[in-house]
Amino acid sequence: MSTPVKRSVVVSGHRTSVSLETPFWEVLTQIATDQNMSLNVLITEVDRQRDGNLSSALRIYVLRRLQEDKTS
Repeated sequence: MSTPVKRSVVVSGHRTSVSLETPFWEVLTQIATDQNMSLNVLITEVDRQRDGNLSSALRIYVLRRLQEDKTS
């Protein structure tokens, strides 16, 4: 299992820290690259739609995207 890695990100113009395991960071970075956007912009989009904490919302976002990719 991977240990969470804390990174500083800018969400809606505010610096904050997010802790995620390396595989989640890797997939988020790939999604951002595929969509021609920065990681900060992608995280801000997830942040605007979340109900719980940001780390959990990002994990769920990654899982949903992987599920979508698997079915398409």
